[in-house]
Amino acid sequence: MKSSLLTFSFAALLSNRSTHAFITVKRSTSLLLMIPHQARYDERILSQISASTTSTSNSRRTTTNRTRGREETRNFTTLNASISSSNNISSNNNISNNNVDLEYPGTAIQRMKNVRARVATLSKEDLSGDWEVVRRKLLWAGGLRDLPDAIPGQGYTGHSFNDFNHVDLTAMNDDTSDNLNDGEVKQIAVGNFLGEGIRKASMPELGPGGSWSTCAIGCNVSPPRDVAHKQFHSRIAFKLVWVPNDNFNMFALVDDDGNELARGKPTGDLPALRERLMNYRLVQSSKYAHVVDEIAANSVV
Repeated sequence: MKSSLLTFSFAALLSNRSTHAFITVKRSTSLLLMIPHQARYDERILSQISASTTSTSNSRRTTTNRTRGREETRNFTTLNASISSSNNISSNNNISNNNVDLEYPGTAIQRMKNVRARVATLSKEDLSGDWEVVRRKLLWAGGLRDLPDAIPGQGYTGHSFNDFNHVDLTAMNDDTSDNLNDGEVKQIAVGNFLGEGIRKASMPELGPGGSWSTCAIGCNVSPPRDVAHKQFHSRIAFKLVWVPNDNFNMFALVDDDGNELARGKPTGDLPALRERLMNYRLVQSSKYAHVVDEIAANSVV
């Protein structure tokens, strides 16, 4: 099949933070989405994300054929069962007698369960309003204070869920919140001290431990090699993943096993289109992409 090169102006779709940006789409047997040159992230990260993912077009077509004919309305009974199941932490065999996750001992288990319980109270409508309002609800659900004016590293949460990377809500034990990245998490600064910010931003009412929106880079391999799992030795309470529909304007929250917890279609000043696109590319072909792939195939919220 001959390749055709189509260039689209997405100025109308991008937020104010990225107006006049252009994205080039190359269509052939695979789909290559090239990020605007002004993206502030290191090109090496983008190339590794791109190299680790496969074409969305063929997989979406296959998924569409496989799911065609399914009901387009959500089965809330099944969803609630999934939320309840997600709090079992994969298997009760992973929990010791003193309530420690044997596989990821840095997990603040009760805090993680309380985070997911808050997520369960958020309806589709709650997560489909103005983006900044929705983002504050995600912070609340995750046990994080909204501190947009704090100093970065001192509790600042203005970046949380606002880019492609800081989308993992992690609930970690107090004795691991000062853990450093010893180099195991690639493309993240060695050290990466977050402890002080975690303590200042975490809401105590969700239980022992702290919360943070950790970096998702490295989550697309099994087992995950991201900040939550490697630096803090913790599961994630939830991950925000943007849906790969035409505009990347819907998202889902999934748990550590990739099960759906909630979804929404926010309005207003969303994170830049390139951030939403990169967010999906970060998880593509992993367990964390299954839900959003199916949403895109069914084209429902």
